[in-house]
Amino acid sequence: MRSERVKLLALCRVKGLSWYLIAREARRPDGLQRLSQGHLTESSKEAKAAKDALASVSSETLNEYQDWVERELESAAAEGIRITSVLDDDYPLNLRTIYNLPPFLFYRGSLDAEQDARSVAVVGTREASPEGLSRAKRMARLLSERGITVLSGLALGIDTQAHLATLEAGGRTVSVLGSGLRQIYPKENRDLAERIAETGALVSQFWLDSKPTTYSFPRRNVTMSGMGQGTVVIEASKTSGAKMQARLAQEHGKKVFLISHLVTQQKWAQSYLKRPRVMEVKDVEDIISQLDTVDRIRLRTETAHQLSLSL
Repeated sequence: MRSERVKLLALCRVKGLSWYLIAREARRPDGLQRLSQGHLTESSKEAKAAKDALASVSSETLNEYQDWVERELESAAAEGIRITSVLDDDYPLNLRTIYNLPPFLFYRGSLDAEQDARSVAVVGTREASPEGLSRAKRMARLLSERGITVLSGLALGIDTQAHLATLEAGGRTVSVLGSGLRQIYPKENRDLAERIAETGALVSQFWLDSKPTTYSFPRRNVTMSGMGQGTVVIEASKTSGAKMQARLAQEHGKKVFLISHLVTQQKWAQSYLKRPRVMEVKDVEDIISQLDTVDRIRLRTETAHQLSLSL
C-alpha cells in the first residue's frame, strides 16, 4: 500500500492543481481520497481548476507520479534530507494556522515543535546599509538570547546578518529557502547554510532540484510568514520583498513589528501602522511581550483546523 504522504506528494505533480488547495483538502477527513476522485469541499476558482486538472489525469499517470515520489524520497533520505507534511505531527504549528500553507516541507537539520512555535522572522533588504546590518544583528542576537527561534530567508544583506548573529549567540535559526535543498541560493551563503543545518534547519517547500525563480521567492515569503508568530522588518523599501512579507504576515493574522528607524524613513511603514496587528518597536521587549505561549498556539492551531472543516 502506498503511504498517504506519497499520495499527497504525487498530487503535487499534477499540473494545474493548486498546492495550497491540496494542503487544505488533505487536512479534512478522507480529503486525499476525495481529492484524487475529483470531489472537493471548496467551491473556489482553485477548486474548479483542480477538477479540470484531475479529470485529465489517468490512474496510470498518478501511479507513475507516486513511483517518482518514492524514488525522490529514497534519494532524499540518502542525502540526510527529511520531509514533513500537513499529514504529519511534526509539521510546524504556526504554519497550520494560515490559509495558504504548503502541503509539504523538505528540510535538513531538525524541526522542534515546542521551540519553533516561539519563532519570529527577521527580514529586510538585500542591499542594506551598514546601520541596517547592525540593527539586524542586534535584533537577532537579542531574540535568540530570549529563546526565540529566528527565521529568515538566507538572502544577502539583512537575512545573512540575522542568521549569523543568531549562530554566534548560540541560538536557533531556521532558513526558509526560495529554492530546492539541492539548489542552495545564493551560492555565497552555502557555507552559512551548512552551519544553520547543524543546529537549526534549512526548510524548503519546493522539489529538491527546484531552482530559484521570480515566483518562488514570494511563495517562500508566504511560508516564512506562516512559520512565525510575527515578522520584524529591519530595513526595506516600498518595493522590497520584506515589505511583501509584512503584508502577508498582516493578512495571516500575525504580528508585524516595524523598527522605529524604518518607520521614520519609510512612508509605507508609517501607513502600515494604521493596520491591525502592526506596531512600531523600539526594543526587543516590545516584541517578546506580544508573543504567545506554546499552549495558546496549539489552541489557535486547533481552532483554525476546526474552522477549515466547517467550510
